[in-house]
Formats: sequence, structure tokens, C-alpha cells
Amino acid sequence: MLQTYVKTLKYKTSLFALSLVSLCLTSIPVRAAEKLFLSYGSLIFSVKVESLEKFAKEGTINENLSQYLDLVDSEKQAEFKEFLTKKVELDPVLVSRFFNTAMGEDILVRLGKGITIQGGTNGGHALRGAMVQAAFDPEGLTLLNVLKKFPTNMQIQGELLVGAIELGQTVALATETIVKKMRQWTEEEVQNNSLVDYTTLPDIRKSGQYEVKKQVWNLTDSSRNRSFYVDVYVPQGITSETIPVIVFSHGLSSRPEDYSEGLSHLASYGYVIAAPQHIGSDIIYLKEMFEGYNKNIFDVNEFVDRPQDISFVIDELERRNGSEFQSKLDLKNVGMGGHSFGGYTTLAIAGATFDFDYLRKACEHLYGAIDVSLLLECRALELPDQTYQLLDERVTAVFAANPVNRFIFGEKGLRDLKIPVVLVSGSKDPAAPPALEQMASFTWLKTPKKYWMLIEGQAHVNFTKLDGGIQQALDSMVNLALPSQSLIDSYTDAISVAFFEVHMKQNEEYRPYLKSSYAEYLSQNETFKLSFITEASSDKVKEAIKEFKKEHGGF
Repeated sequence: MLQTYVKTLKYKTSLFALSLVSLCLTSIPVRAAEKLFLSYGSLIFSVKVESLEKFAKEGTINENLSQYLDLVDSEKQAEFKEFLTKKVELDPVLVSRFFNTAMGEDILVRLGKGITIQGGTNGGHALRGAMVQAAFDPEGLTLLNVLKKFPTNMQIQGELLVGAIELGQTVALATETIVKKMRQWTEEEVQNNSLVDYTTLPDIRKSGQYEVKKQVWNLTDSSRNRSFYVDVYVPQGITSETIPVIVFSHGLSSRPEDYSEGLSHLASYGYVIAAPQHIGSDIIYLKEMFEGYNKNIFDVNEFVDRPQDISFVIDELERRNGSEFQSKLDLKNVGMGGHSFGGYTTLAIAGATFDFDYLRKACEHLYGAIDVSLLLECRALELPDQTYQLLDERVTAVFAANPVNRFIFGEKGLRDLKIPVVLVSGSKDPAAPPALEQMASFTWLKTPKKYWMLIEGQAHVNFTKLDGGIQQALDSMVNLALPSQSLIDSYTDAISVAFFEVHMKQNEEYRPYLKSSYAEYLSQNETFKLSFITEASSDKVKEAIKEFKKEHGGF
């Protein structure tokens, strides 16, 4: 029986470890390593690197390797051979610069706890060096070449890597559960919604009545020595006495213009939209990092500067209100939208506050790297641990898409947010997954005017405008289907118009669109559904979290 157990353990841990190493080293990253060791408790297995090379180049399975590969069929062997030899085209200089950033270093240290130098010393820096050398080598960046460039024998800490995979599977299961539950809760809310024939109502997925013209303002906040541009979308021909205003915050390593279609759509309904550039976390800053001018992917002060950019833009609108807008702008009742890091910005300016104790505990978690957003949030620990006044009371309604938020705010930081809020999630979001970043946050919000919409298949960004490497990661997944961007836009365009009409203009004619029944209407005949719930389902979400943790554990 023991022999069977050991044989099974050899099969599972060795194949799993070799596959995981390939995943890690092809996505992150002298003397050559001679052996690859796998330790699991008191058991230690090993394979010679030269055996892997012989198999990869000639298809030969020698005695050293046969004890592992003889346990799997030819199809799995072929897959493993491809893992070893698949080349990743990455600029070695850019790889080196990324892994010298704070986030890159964090990733290396976390990975290095499981992928170590023989004996257990953290292998993160050795991984970086091996990857960079492999990228420079004529054979290129392959798993096999990284193993050959590793400066000493590599040891896989089986327990840690098994734990990481199990947690990843738990998060995946949680995401599947969320999608099913959100459909269920949406349908249950529909039963309590009054009947509405949406075919008789205006289709707010289509542009509104106003033509929109775009302006670009170049501003300087001398108090912070910060100059940036603002894309301003102005509806033409408005005759009403007041004009509502919405400010929008772009995501990490992007630009205001990447969101032009959605912002123009909102503006066509009679809103002046202002979308500032965040100079410490936009695409220019990222490019400068890769060119060697900046040390990090974003400036840590962006956690404070971004909300202050928004307040400065509102101040600028006040300064221009009389001369350029006939004093019609309503700047005591401003809407706010944002995506990803901009979602963080949106919640911060709406009243969410930092909970450094909660964040610090999350960042110390052994498997924290599973949540990409957490890696971003952990950088806030570089800031002085003090109270930051980021609330702008002129902001009265917020729409946060794929927000990075959970760990930097925590329950303590979100509970005092009092204004209407929409949280938007994507079921295929690898950067801010709903199970980690939005689900708990929805229950922590105490405002009675809260909504959570989940778009099935949405994967964080608009790939026609943005990427940041997410597209390459998704392309590597087998049989992964995603919705069209036009469908995603139709969902967000419609709900954002309805939300701001109701909660900024107090226009009750749009109230029927802020119901779960409207999400059902939009989703009819669609493969990728829109789920939409309100405060009425908050306790159900809370109970579902409790039940999942009881059965599968927390994360």
C-alpha cells in the first residue's frame, strides 16, 4: 500500500511540479543546474536537466526520466515536450527591468519560496537571472533553457506549490459559483420587479440626443508640481438650466482616450465628461519604466495623487464654469466613474479609506500573488501609515468597473461610503477577479443604493484599446471563448446611463432600467449573460460567502 501511495505521489507531484515550473518560468522568469529536485514532506525526487534536454530535443526517455514519464500516456508526454521547448518572445532588457520593479521583486520573492535553490534558499533572484540569460541566448526563452541557465540545482517545494494550486482551484470554483449564484439572484429579483415592457421604452444602448465634441485641456496643479491633460466631452445644444458632470479615472498603464466610446455615449445623454491623465500610472509612465527612466510600473504616490487629480479637475471646472459653460455646470452633484486602478480612485474619492492593518495581513499571505490586484495594492504599504483625506463631497454617485479595492480598503474602509455605488465585475477577469476583489466588497458597502453587475466572459480590459499582456495570457488558455466588445459595451453603456440618470438627475423615468429584469432583457438570446443585483440580494451574497468558506475554506 505504501509503495502504491509513493508511486501515485511521484506521478502527481512530479508532473504537476514540472508543469507548474513551465507556467511560472514562461510568464516571469555561469553555471548550469544539473538536477531538478522535488521535495514533498520527507520525500525527495530528482530528475537530471540533461535527461529533460535529451527528451525535449530527441524524444528519448532515459532511465532517469522514465520513472516519471512512463506513468503518463503519449499525449501527455507530447504536451510536456512542448512545455519544455516552447519559445516566448520577450526582450531580455525589458524582462530585467520589470523584475527590478517593486511589483516584479514581490513576484520573484513569492515564487522563490516554492521554486528554490537546492536546500531551500529563496530562488527568486536566480529565476530572474536564468530567464534574462535565456532570453539573450540564441535558443531563446524556453523552459528548458531557463533550467539550463539556472545557476545551481533547483528544488521545488512540493507542499507550497500544491497549496498554491489548491488555492487557485478554490478561487476558480468560487468564480464558477459566483456566476451561477448571480444568475440565480438576478432571476429571484426579477420575480419581485414590476413588469416592464422594455420594447416600448427608449433603447439606451444607443447614443442619446446630443452631438458630442471633444476638447483637450492641459492643466498644471502647481501645489503638487503636476501637469497633465484632460479629455473633455461636451454635449452640444443643451437648453436646460443645469448640466450634470461626470469625471472618469482610467486604469493602470492606460490613457483617457482608451475609453472614448463609453465616455462619448454618456456625454450624448447631456453630461459633460472630464477624463484626466494620471501621469504616475499611465501608459507613458510604463513605457518610460521599460526605457529605464522609471524604476517602477507606477509611482506609489498615485494612491493619493489620483483622487487629488479628480478633485483638481472639479476645481478647474468650477473655474471655467462661468466663462465656458454659462454657469450651468452642476458641480455640487458630480458623478464619478473609473476602471481597474481607476475603480480604486472612484471609491477612494467617494469616501473609502485605507485599512493598512487589513492590507498588511493580506500582503503577508503566502499565496498572495494569486491575486494580481493585491500585488498592486500591497505597494500602498510603502506610504506612511497615516490617515489620508481623499473624500470629495462634491462626488455623489460612483460607477466602479473591475475595481482594485478589497484589500486596501477592507470592510472597515468601505463601510462608511454612503453614496450610490455600482460595482462591475467580469467573470473571466484575471487581474481583478470578482471572487477576490468585488464579492466581499459588495456586502461591506452599507449604502442602501448599491448595485453589482457581472458580465459573463468579460476579461478586465477592452482588447481593441488595451492589453498589458492579458490578451497573451488568455490566448494560452484552451477553449476560452470571450464575448464581443460590442456586447460588453452595450451592457455597460446602458447601465451607466440609467444609474447616473436616476442618482444624479433624479430622473425616475430611468428607474426601470436599474432593475434585474432589464439585465434579463439585455441578455436574452445572448450566450454571455449580464447579471444585475441590488441591495435586496446583499444578505444572500453574504450567506453564500459564508457557506463557501465553510465548505471550501477562505481566501
